[in-house]
Amino acid sequence: MIPETTGSVTSEDGENAMSWSIAQVAQMSGVTSRTLRHYDQIGLLPPARIGGNGYRYYDEDQLLRLQQVLVLRALGLGLTEIKEIVDRHTDPVAALREHHRRLLAERDRLDGVARMVERTIAELQENEGKTTMPRISRPENLFEGFDAARYEDGARERWPEQWRQSGQQELLDSSTPQELERMQREATAGMVRMAEHMLAGTPVDAPAVFAELDVHYRHLSEFWTPTAAQYAQLARMQAEEEQFRANYEQIAEGLAEYMRDAMTAYAHARLS
Repeated sequence: MIPETTGSVTSEDGENAMSWSIAQVAQMSGVTSRTLRHYDQIGLLPPARIGGNGYRYYDEDQLLRLQQVLVLRALGLGLTEIKEIVDRHTDPVAALREHHRRLLAERDRLDGVARMVERTIAELQENEGKTTMPRISRPENLFEGFDAARYEDGARERWPEQWRQSGQQELLDSSTPQELERMQREATAGMVRMAEHMLAGTPVDAPAVFAELDVHYRHLSEFWTPTAAQYAQLARMQAEEEQFRANYEQIAEGLAEYMRDAMTAYAHARLS
């Protein structure tokens, strides 16, 4: 196959417009040409134009869209959800601000985990070979970076019955760090999708929102099957308990209330 080459092309009005071929976009983005063609086939990233020679050309708008796709992919979203999100955002600056906010929230979470691991490595190295003393002087520091460890006590004290019924403690006790990390990524992706519904003005009882909550409820039911009343109580707890609420608000301002209202509507419509 002859590679698709690069360069500027002349627009219909006779002006030269800067564009890049698929090979050039692949080189600068790290996304393979095959993947870019797939994105075109599913309508996620069509090229700006196809030349008379059959080559695909991408303009600046397509590069910005590709950046959004890669950012959302890094947050754990699937291509279907990514297409819905980027199609809704017509203002690239507003879109990137939202994505930036989410990335910063995820960075802060992972930074906390990284600092915890660094401290553990340093302490183990410092006390290596010292058999007369514990290798870890402050074992509570082993778990400081995990979100659950930060909000568990407060939520359990304020909402003891909901905490017991939710199965959160059993989940934390039975899951490996890798499983907890996977569940956190899935939860983050779900919150991002709910934030997009909120920003688009989607009613909390819309079918698309309920479809997202179907997934949320299925995940909960893996270790706890809440009744309608319990699901609504969980919604209220997440909106009012500081650390739960902060997780939502880091994704998008107002998301905690939106999630509460959506879960309450879901409980009445689907679980009653």
